[in-house]
Amino acid sequence: MQDYANLIVEKRGHTALITIANPPANTWTYDSLQALKRLVADLNADRDIYALVITGDGEKFFSAGADLKLFADGDKGVAASMTILFGEAFEALSAFRGVSIAAINGYAMGGGLECALACDLRIAEEQVQMALPEAAVGLLPCAGGTQNLPHLVGEGWAKRMILCGERVDAATALRIGLVEEVVSKGAARDAALALAEKVGRQSPCSVTACKTLVQAARHAPPAANLIHERELFIKLFDTEDQREGVQAFLQKRTPQWQNR
Repeated sequence: MQDYANLIVEKRGHTALITIANPPANTWTYDSLQALKRLVADLNADRDIYALVITGDGEKFFSAGADLKLFADGDKGVAASMTILFGEAFEALSAFRGVSIAAINGYAMGGGLECALACDLRIAEEQVQMALPEAAVGLLPCAGGTQNLPHLVGEGWAKRMILCGERVDAATALRIGLVEEVVSKGAARDAALALAEKVGRQSPCSVTACKTLVQAARHAPPAANLIHERELFIKLFDTEDQREGVQAFLQKRTPQWQNR
C-alpha cells in the first residue's frame, strides 16, 4: 500500500492491519493524523477490504496520544489545528464502512485511548493501562473522548476517568465495558485479526448497513430508526451480495462476496 506517515499498513486477506509506529510512545502528529484520515478514505474505496485492525508498534505503548510539547507555548493556533485534525481523523475512523478493531497492546493514553474508542471493538492485553488524563494538565479530551467513553461505560465511570483522572487496567476495562476481550501479553494483534476474519464471513454490504443502524442508535431513539432499519433491509435487495448470500445458503456452499 502507499506510504502513510508513522503508520505501517499491511493487507491480510480482507483485513487492513495498521500499526502506529512513532517511537518511543507512538504519539499522534500533524502528519500521522492527516495520514489516518487519508488511509481510511483509501480503505473505504478498496472494495476488497472488509475490516481493519489498528495496534501500536513495540510492547509498551498502543499510543500515548498527542505530544504535549506541541502545546507547551500556549499557541491557540496550534491547538486549533491539532484538535481539528484529531477530530477529523478519528471521526473518519469511526465512520469506516467496515469493522474496526483496536488491538490495545500497551498504554493507551489520551488521544491513544480516543483512537481505540473510535473503533467498533477493542481487545486489550492483560498488562495494559488506559486513561484520559488531559484535565491533569489543563486540557480535555478533544477527539471524541467525552462522547464515546460514556456511551461505552456509562456516565459514572466516564466521569471517574475524565474528571478524576483515574486509570483503568485491562480487567477493570473488561468489567465496565471499555473493552470486549482481554488476552495475554503479546496476543492482541492475533486475536484482533482472528475476529476480523469472522467479519470476512459476513456480507460486507450487510455489515455496512448494520453498522450504520447500530451507530445511529447513539443519536436517536429506536422509534426514529426502525423505519430506517426496514428501508436498509429492502435496499440490500439491490446488491449482488444479497442474491449470492441466499443462493449460497440454499445450495449449501460458502458465499463468495463481491461487496457490491
